[in-house]
Amino acid sequence: MADRLDLVFLWHMHQPDYRTGPERRFALPWTLLHALKDYTDMAGHFERHPQVRSVINFVPTLLEQIEDYRQQLAGGPMRDPLLAALAGTDEALADPGRRRFLLETCFLGNHERLVEPYPHYRRLHQLYLAAAGEPDAVAHYFATPYFADLVTWYFLVWFGETERRRSPLLARLFAQGTHYCEADRGALLALVKDVLDGLLPRYRRLAEAGQIELSTTPYAHPLAPLLIDLCSAREALPACPLPQSPRYPGGRERVSRHLALAQTVAAKHWGHPASGIWPAEGALSDVVLALIDQAGAAWTASSESVLAQSLRANGSDYQRARDLYRPWRVAGAGDTRIYFRDERLSDLIGFEYARWHGRDAAAHLLSELESIRQAAPDGETPIVSIILDGENAWEYYPYNGYYFFNDLFEGLADHPHLRTTTYAALSGEGREAADLPHLVAGSWVHGNLSTWIGDVSKNRAWDLLCMAKQSYDQMLCSGRLSPEQAEIAEKKLLGCESSDWFWWFGDYNPARSVASFDALFRENLRDLYESLGLPAPASLDQAIAHGAGHPEAGGAMRRAK
Repeated sequence: MADRLDLVFLWHMHQPDYRTGPERRFALPWTLLHALKDYTDMAGHFERHPQVRSVINFVPTLLEQIEDYRQQLAGGPMRDPLLAALAGTDEALADPGRRRFLLETCFLGNHERLVEPYPHYRRLHQLYLAAAGEPDAVAHYFATPYFADLVTWYFLVWFGETERRRSPLLARLFAQGTHYCEADRGALLALVKDVLDGLLPRYRRLAEAGQIELSTTPYAHPLAPLLIDLCSAREALPACPLPQSPRYPGGRERVSRHLALAQTVAAKHWGHPASGIWPAEGALSDVVLALIDQAGAAWTASSESVLAQSLRANGSDYQRARDLYRPWRVAGAGDTRIYFRDERLSDLIGFEYARWHGRDAAAHLLSELESIRQAAPDGETPIVSIILDGENAWEYYPYNGYYFFNDLFEGLADHPHLRTTTYAALSGEGREAADLPHLVAGSWVHGNLSTWIGDVSKNRAWDLLCMAKQSYDQMLCSGRLSPEQAEIAEKKLLGCESSDWFWWFGDYNPARSVASFDALFRENLRDLYESLGLPAPASLDQAIAHGAGHPEAGGAMRRAK
């Protein structure tokens, strides 16, 4: 039995860049909404429990979008139509196009937690359904007060639980329930501004106090092993179908570029480069690991299945208790240490505990951790990594997970044998790393890369991206782009290289989300061609996705926006 167990939480904060077109309009509002609810709540949990340590990972494009929202709220043009609707007058709410947009947007979310508990908001939805869910009819026949209440309620339910408990304005507006006037919406807009203005400084203060470690991800969240080598998908799945394109042109250099930009953004926001890099989707390969090492990372992380497959590929058996709870290093890939997430414990939080009473869920997790400690050999201190998205699960928890976090963090702070810590702190303690000859390319989803490549739609998306990258390279080499044009074009390319576009293709995802991200990916590719001064190919006018997709979000693949 070990005297102590070290627990590292890594909460991964990520949204793709939703800005499109020359005016950088926000096509979807999820960065704004998750900032108000989940990023704000997470900061509050740590502020209330100063004894608990954790790693918080921010994707650079998310940080830039939060800063963009701050500029909009400081007087810049409102380029998010949802934010513009809240800021608009009653007269502006009479516009039929704006009304249709609000009807299509302001009921998105988990209705069990975000609509059903609120009678006035639920009534708005019932009225919409009574009109057969026809946006055009509702936009024409419903009066302006309906839409004033609708946009107000949507913002209200997307405020985090910690802010609801702090703000007298939110308490008043929730109690009021209806007949929200321009002054009410203006006050709510001012609160949105205050929350976003204070959000990133709160995390920086927590980091400066030593309570959290702030890490980063390659700039636009690219699926790095595939950018470098599309064939890496076959390391874990030898029969995986591949795109027609043999490779993504210049992929290794592109991953290095994403890594360099990530450290630049981290230094800008946190005052120094990050000591740790969480690869997008936990996706690693030998080459990616070497590039992360070159980017100056002391640590990185992936998932348990990747470790198990890598050990077996190298002729060793995988023993969870022996292998999972320690740092690793890969021969020839530098000194960066790799930690692997406990998939079972991470998935309990992500997908199971939302159905439990918060106190029971917290007690169960503490018991599981204590069992791991007791099973560890004498003289060894197991390192348990719990890694999951920091925004997506809480929409399914009662009260956005508030009571679960309270009970869990209080239990951890009081436990005599469980210590929360960070990877940076562990690196400074000189823990010995085990050696791994080779890392099988894989991710935190099933230990392989099939979520981003292999079916018809995903492979077609890769072919379209490869074709666009060839055009980008040709124009860059031609010398016909000015430095300013080249900078704009590369910004577009970075966004197109995000893993999210490929993730959403697949019949396990809700059809509406598949169609939305399909259109957004093709719009980003068109923007890239436009920035290069080239006509977009006609193939971008056709939907990539084949089939309708799943009518509802599916099980373990849930990604809330």
